[in-house]
Amino acid sequence: MIALSDRTIEIVNALFREEQRDEVVELLKIECAENIPFCEDHDKFQMERIRFSVLKLSEGGMDELIQAIELAQVDWRDLFMAAGFGHDPEAHNRWASQLRKSNLTIASR
Repeated sequence: MIALSDRTIEIVNALFREEQRDEVVELLKIECAENIPFCEDHDKFQMERIRFSVLKLSEGGMDELIQAIELAQVDWRDLFMAAGFGHDPEAHNRWASQLRKSNLTIASR
């Protein structure tokens, strides 16, 4: 099991309702971890691109999250392309930053 980074938890909190968050965290730690091809030795930071992709595709929906995790388990390259993170290895970081800024803007209103 690979723990989640603080940024990953922030994204979970931004996208999912409070009552779903524990389940999402567990799914990511168990189903989107060392069982992803070629990620056996990854840490929580190395998993961010995959986990951010899964979370982006989920759009806050549990069914969509499970489908995205299943895609990651088959081929994370297809996952990156579907999430729009396939051509730029830093795109997931920009998306996370934009999401954080938009949530801070909403929260301050």
